[in-house]
Parts: sequence; C-alpha cells; structure tokens
Amino acid sequence: MSEKYIKPSRDIAARMLDDEMIVMSVRDSAVYSLNATASVIWGAADGSTPLREIVASKVVPQFDVEPEIAYQDALDLVEALAREGILVVADHPIKQQDSA
Repeated sequence: MSEKYIKPSRDIAARMLDDEMIVMSVRDSAVYSLNATASVIWGAADGSTPLREIVASKVVPQFDVEPEIAYQDALDLVEALAREGILVVADHPIKQQDSA
C-alpha cells in the first residue's frame, strides 16, 4: 500500500473557528465546515508527512479510535476533499509547486 501525502490547495481560504476549520473554495465560493477530527488532519497537512503518520500521531491519541479505522476514515475524507479541489493528495511528498 503506497503512502498518501496531503496538502491544502492554493485555491482555498481557510480559518479556524472554535474547533472547526471553515474552508472556502476560491474557484466556486463553496464553503466547507470541517469537524474537529477533520480539522486536526487539515492542520497537519503539510505535504511531507504521510497521512498514516498524521493519523497515528494526531488523530488516534486525541480521539481514542482504532488506528486502521481512523486511517480508512481519514483516507475517505481526504479523497472527498480532493474531489472538491480543496485538498491535494499524492503518492509522494508534495512540493510547493505541485499544489493544485
């Protein structure tokens, strides 16, 4: 299984409000509200840390969830956000110029 790397798209604006991340697509002005778990993943999306490591070090300890279940849920989430164009997902570390 290949690693997944994630990074916010350059085509978004994002702000943290309480424990939720609010993300707006500058392409179509769609607004997304990320729950606490998704906000933790978003905050760690640096393009160089594998998603599996983000889940193991940030999500599992904070939310007391099984690692494999947390990883699969995180993978589903990041793929959905990538389809909306607000997150970049790759099988390799993402350099700044690789961001969508």
